[in-house]
Amino acid sequence: MARDNHGSPQEDAALISLSPSTSHSPCPPRAPSDLPDELVQAGWEKCWSKRESRPYYFNRFTNQSLWEMPVLGQHDVISDPLGLNAAPVPAEGAMPETPKDTRPPKRRISEDLSAGETVKKLKTESTPVAPGSVPSSPVFPGVQVEEKQLTALLKTTDVYWDLDIQSNVVVKPLPPSHLLLPPSQYLPPHPEVELLRAQLVLKLRQHYRELCQQREGIDPPRESFNRWMLERKVLDRGPDPLLPSDCDPAVSPSMFREIMNDVPIRLSRIKHREEAKRLLFKYAEAAKRLIESRSASSDSRKMVKWNVEDTFSWLRRDHLATKEDYMDRLEHLRKQCGPHMTAVARDSVEGICSKIYHISREYVKRIREKHLALLRDASIPVDQVPAVSPQDRRVFCHPIRLSVPALPTQPGVEVQQEGSLVCVRFKGESVRINQSYFSKLYQLYRLSCIDDSGTERFLSRVWCLLRRYQVMFGTAQYEGSGLQGALPVHVFQTLHKVFEVTLECFASPLNCYFKQYCSAFPDTDGYFGSRGPCLSFFPVSGSFEANPPFSEELMDAMVTHFENLLESSDQPLSFIIFIPEWRDPPTPALTRMESSRFKRHQLLLTAFQHEYRSGSQHMCKREELYYKAVHNTAVIFLQNEPGFLKWTPTAERVQELSASYKHSGRVANSSVALEKEPTQEEGTSKDSTAN
Repeated sequence: MARDNHGSPQEDAALISLSPSTSHSPCPPRAPSDLPDELVQAGWEKCWSKRESRPYYFNRFTNQSLWEMPVLGQHDVISDPLGLNAAPVPAEGAMPETPKDTRPPKRRISEDLSAGETVKKLKTESTPVAPGSVPSSPVFPGVQVEEKQLTALLKTTDVYWDLDIQSNVVVKPLPPSHLLLPPSQYLPPHPEVELLRAQLVLKLRQHYRELCQQREGIDPPRESFNRWMLERKVLDRGPDPLLPSDCDPAVSPSMFREIMNDVPIRLSRIKHREEAKRLLFKYAEAAKRLIESRSASSDSRKMVKWNVEDTFSWLRRDHLATKEDYMDRLEHLRKQCGPHMTAVARDSVEGICSKIYHISREYVKRIREKHLALLRDASIPVDQVPAVSPQDRRVFCHPIRLSVPALPTQPGVEVQQEGSLVCVRFKGESVRINQSYFSKLYQLYRLSCIDDSGTERFLSRVWCLLRRYQVMFGTAQYEGSGLQGALPVHVFQTLHKVFEVTLECFASPLNCYFKQYCSAFPDTDGYFGSRGPCLSFFPVSGSFEANPPFSEELMDAMVTHFENLLESSDQPLSFIIFIPEWRDPPTPALTRMESSRFKRHQLLLTAFQHEYRSGSQHMCKREELYYKAVHNTAVIFLQNEPGFLKWTPTAERVQELSASYKHSGRVANSSVALEKEPTQEEGTSKDSTAN
C-alpha cells in the first residue's frame, strides 16, 4: 500500500531524539571533533545540523542528541549502568541538581524530559522506601519515580481522539437466545496467564506454517491465521478470549478457502510480461506435479495433464505474446484445472484446518487450568458467578464489568521510557507503545476502571492488553495492522458533528476515537472503556460507526446482528458502516446490505483517494500513520424509521462527510468520493416515496 509522510521527517529528526531501538539508523554527518577522550569512549560524537547550520552532539549508544557539549559525570544507564561515573549524591539523601548555567539545553520539544534520562526504568516491586530516597509515585503506587519522569511518561504530545464526548447509547441485557459467552463472565487478566497464552499462540502459528509447507508445499497465506481467529470467534462458545475451543464446524471455511486459493502455488500480482510468463509456467508445472502425487480419478488426471501439455506447447511456440495474453491463458488454465485440484487437495487442506483447531482446544485447556489455579491460590471463587439477569432493563451503556474479582497485584512489571516510546516489560517480554498512547491508556483507565482507584494494577493490565494485541497481530512486519485500521480523525469529527455518532462498533483501546467503543477482548479492554464484542452488544438507541476487520464471516455476522437490532427497536437507531467494495466475487455482507430494507443511502470512496489510519498507530512512526486504501470503500447507512427521521443522510450531510476525507491524513485530491445516484430502490428516495 502506498504510504506517504504525515509530517516532515526532516523536522522530526531535528526536534525529536531517536529511541535506542533505532540504532541501525544512518549516522548524522560528523563535524570536526574536539571532544575529550572520556566523552568519545562514552559514545559521543560531534555532528553538524544542516537545518540549524550549527554543530550538535550525538551519542551512538543511546541515540541521545544535545545542542551543547554533554556534562562529564552525568549518569547514563546505558553507557554507565552501575552509575560509577555519576556525580555523588549529596548528604542527607538530597537529590543532586545540575546548576542551571551548566545544564545542557535539550533538542526535544518537550521541556519535561531530562536530557540525561533517555532511558528510565521503574519497577512495581514492593520495596521499602529508605529515608531520603525518591518517594513513591501517587499515580503508580510502589513505583519509585521522580516528578519529571512521571510527567514525561504521562505527557500527551499528539492527540488523535476525543475522550470528552459522552455516550447517547441505551442498551439492554443479553437476550436468552444469545449463544456466545457473556462478556462479563471472562476471567480477569493476569500477566502469568497472558505470557502463557502468547507462547502457545506463537507455537500454534508455527504449527500452521509447518503443516502448510509439509502437506501442500506452500507458505501459509498472509493474514490467514489472523482471519481464522476472527472467523472462529463469531461461532466460538469457549472460555478463552483469543483462541477458539468450542466451534461447529471444526473446519474453518475461512482458512480452507484461503489455503485452497494458494493451491498449487500462490498467485502474486504481476507487473511485467516476463513475470506473467514465468508464473504461467510455474502454475502448469505445479498442477501437473499435484495431480500426479495425489489419488485422483482417471478423468481428472487426463483433464489436468491435457491442459498442462497444451499450455507448455503454447509457451514454446508463441514468442510474441503480451502480458495480457499470458494472464488470459493462466485464468483459462485455472478454470479448467481448478475444480480437479480442489477435489484431490480437499482432504489434505481440511486436515490442516481440523488439526489447527484441535491443537487450539488443547492449548485453551492449558491456559484455563493455569488461570483457575491462580484464582484458587488467591482464594477467589469462580463457580459462584452470578447469572445474567433476564429482565429487560434499559440503561446507558457502560464499560464491561467482569464478574470474577481481580487477582492480586502482580509484582515484576517494569516500565521504562525509550525516547518517544514507553516500554512495559514482564519477565523479559517487552511491549512498546508511543508515549501519547500510553497517556491515552491512563486517561481511559481513570475514566472506566472502578476496582483500582489507586492504579496499583494499571501497569500489569497495560502489559496484558499490549501483549494480547501484539500476539493477535502476528510476528511479521505490518502483519495484522490492517485488522485494526481506523478512520481518519477528521472523518470521526464529522460523524459526531453531523450524525451524532458517539460509539465505534469495532475498535480497541489503542485505536479508538471515542471513550466508548466495542472491542474483541472484554477481559483486557473493559478496564479501558470497552463495551465488549460488537456481536454481544445490544443497543436499543444511538448512532454508531462500524468499520469491521475485513473478514467475510465476521462482516456477514455483523449485518445479521445489525438488522436484528434495527428490527426489534422502536427508538432511533443508526449504523454507518465502512466496508471494502469487493465485487469479484461480491461479499455476502455487501450484497445483503445493498438489498436491505434498512439501507437509506450508499456512498462510494474510490481506491487510492482515501486513507485509513494504521492499525499499529500506537507504535509506528508518524510518517507511517496513514496508508491509502487499495480498494474502493462502500459507506452504507442502515437505519430504522426513527433513526432515519433523526439522522437523515441528506445530500448536505453526505457531502460534508465526503469532504472530511479531503482533510484527513495527506489526501488532498478533490475527487475523493463518488456518490452513487439514488434510484427508486436506493438512497433517501426510497423512504421519502414510501411516506
